Amino acid sequence: MSDLWLDADPTHLRRRGSLKWSGTRAAVAAWVAESDLGLAPPVSAALHDAIDRGLTGYLPPDVRDAAREACATWQRERYGWDVPTDRVHLVPDVIEAFSIAVHHHTGPGGAIVLPTPAYMPFLTLPAQWDRDVVRVPMIAGSDGRTTFDLENIEEALAARPGSLLALVNPHNPTGRVHSHEELSALAESVHRTGAWVFADEIHAPLVQPGHHHVPYASVSSTTAAHTTTATAASKGWNIPGLKCAQVIVTDEDDAAWWKTHGDRHGHGVSVLGAVATTAAYRDGGPWLDHLIEYIAGNSVALRAVLGESVPFADPEGTYLVWLDLRSALAALPDPPQPGEVARWLLREADVAVVDGMANGGHHGFVRFNLATPRPLVEDAGRRILAALSR
Repeated sequence: MSDLWLDADPTHLRRRGSLKWSGTRAAVAAWVAESDLGLAPPVSAALHDAIDRGLTGYLPPDVRDAAREACATWQRERYGWDVPTDRVHLVPDVIEAFSIAVHHHTGPGGAIVLPTPAYMPFLTLPAQWDRDVVRVPMIAGSDGRTTFDLENIEEALAARPGSLLALVNPHNPTGRVHSHEELSALAESVHRTGAWVFADEIHAPLVQPGHHHVPYASVSSTTAAHTTTATAASKGWNIPGLKCAQVIVTDEDDAAWWKTHGDRHGHGVSVLGAVATTAAYRDGGPWLDHLIEYIAGNSVALRAVLGESVPFADPEGTYLVWLDLRSALAALPDPPQPGEVARWLLREADVAVVDGMANGGHHGFVRFNLATPRPLVEDAGRRILAALSR
């Protein structure tokens, strides 16, 4: 693992300037979905070369097209999804892609149906756009894993014609990678209601061995006809600040709209982001595989510290885990109230996490970022356990 940044000194990590560490003074920062685990050498080399060449102006067509082609090739080689390059469009980030999909496929007063727990901006942004969010809590499937509540999703979509379903797969924050069977069943509910799907697949590169990412739009001709897919190299290779996400369009009418309007939505794309994206998809696979292995080891290490006191499911994808503190908190003489768990952990354990209430009203859960040097993951586990044992 010599190619990963394994500096476990918080002072050094803060000096690097990431939001993850500069945005908190906690002893362990495990909140925002940034990685401490380095930059892939091919990505670093491509960026240095771009700087040396002075490639810091507007996005040239050849750099743009290289990123689109690299994304399409990655989809084909990694997931078996044959995406034509001209169906890949660049936007600054997945939030911009979400905004575009919401405004294009719903009207004012429309509904965004959202399985929860959920990625926080998907809960908060629609109100700014005069859209309602309808939360549908996820449930435990027959195998005990978190899955979709299909009955209530379909009911919510049917109740608000013209709705959009926000699908996050791999799932932030639970780490689930939904199977072909789960996605096919979800597609039937969507199709019966005539809804549209925004598929956020930004964490797709971060899938553990034994699991396989299935792009939702690739499931069938039906899903292809009602889906806008957004993805990026930003999470897998830790380049979110370079601003280059990809939108993949599979519906013919949607493709025609993007052909006409797509360029204006790509104005905020960074030339360095496109360079980094191309290098990540083309040459970053072996480094990514090492990263995924390290994240799995971090999950094992955290479980070894927390034991049965704080259960969580090993992430099938992403570098996030969804810690269940409910039983441990209930045993406290003065447990924190809803919305106060993360602040309580910051105060009592000096660990920064995301409160489950911010993910859609899930009191007693917190989101923890495993893309952190292992000594700090273990330290965080000990700190959390000590706080819960006082």
